[in-house]
Amino acid sequence: MCQLPMSRREWLKLASMFTVAGAAPLLSALNARAATEPDAPVRIGYLPITDATPLLVAHNNGYFEAAGLNAEKPTLLRSWAQLVEAFLSGQVNVVHLLAPMTVWARYGGHAPAKVVAWNHVNGSALTVAPEINSLADLGGKTLAVPFWYSIHNVVVQDMLRAQQLTPVLKKEGDLRPNEVRLIVMAPSDMPPALASKQIAGFIVAEPFNAAAEGLKVGKVLRFTGDVWKNHACCVVFMHERDLTERAVWSQQVVDAVVKAQVWTRAHPTDAAQLLSKSGQNHYTPHAADLLTRVLAPSADDEGRYLADRAIVHADWHAKRIDFQPYPYPAYTEELVKRLKTTQLEGNASFLRDLDPAFAARDLVDDRFVKKSIDAEGGMKTFGLAEGFSRKETILV
Repeated sequence: MCQLPMSRREWLKLASMFTVAGAAPLLSALNARAATEPDAPVRIGYLPITDATPLLVAHNNGYFEAAGLNAEKPTLLRSWAQLVEAFLSGQVNVVHLLAPMTVWARYGGHAPAKVVAWNHVNGSALTVAPEINSLADLGGKTLAVPFWYSIHNVVVQDMLRAQQLTPVLKKEGDLRPNEVRLIVMAPSDMPPALASKQIAGFIVAEPFNAAAEGLKVGKVLRFTGDVWKNHACCVVFMHERDLTERAVWSQQVVDAVVKAQVWTRAHPTDAAQLLSKSGQNHYTPHAADLLTRVLAPSADDEGRYLADRAIVHADWHAKRIDFQPYPYPAYTEELVKRLKTTQLEGNASFLRDLDPAFAARDLVDDRFVKKSIDAEGGMKTFGLAEGFSRKETILV
């Protein structure tokens, strides 16, 4: 059964952490830990989704050790609230977080942490019940998102408004024909909830879209990377204390993550195997063949998705999931702008006066990733033009 109350409690717990009062005891624990363990090893915290791929590949392939670092086995956590709590308190020091969540953490909760790299691009989709054939069919129905501060929530609200549909966050009562109720739900609960008709669809990271397809309980209506070209979903978040006081260590961490992205792009099938429940380290509970559908999709898939219009912009040549580490400032600016017009539960007043250009400079520390990219042969290694600027392409 879909566990909606658990997701609600998770949201409230995380919302409390991103307040001055709620964060204080966690940050106190962080400071105490840093004082007693100034040379802490790499401690990765992650959720069992494909967003964590580079962090897990870097550990599996020994890239941290090759850089001279001591790295513990990554810690699997079951919710964003658990992940944030572990990070803010210093139990883990390298995490992947939803890009909008880092905006909330730094400016809503004053967390002393920064984005150092992108973890992956694309890798998400809007999946719906078999009888849903268009966005218009979602009127009067309920969609699930993984978190309010997620690229999924931002993109799906843009998509709904473009179809004259109104996203609403109210929890009960009848919906008007032009309204779509949005609820927060744990990703693992989404396919079962779709199968039992508790929701009409969900928008989330892989492999849950592929899982719904495999179970034949849902179909991909649109890939998010076909709406916002090569958007970041999860990013690498690290403590500001480490970035300033352990700069060499931080550089080595980012070097390992970037090296893992290069390897994953070249070995997607192997990456699917090592991430799976049958892999040596059992990083995720997912089967290798399910992860392969995401990381190394069949060549026939593109034609099917073009026919179904899950992919509209064939000329973008967007991969189902891809890996490139550079955090383009234009993306952060556009993300902040769109968050200002996105319905969000809780106190989002911090967004009102947040300057997008300032956030792009302040939230992100790209010193390390630029050096890492250069060491791997430059942006061309990731199939990108040289340089660290781009124009955001968003076509709903």
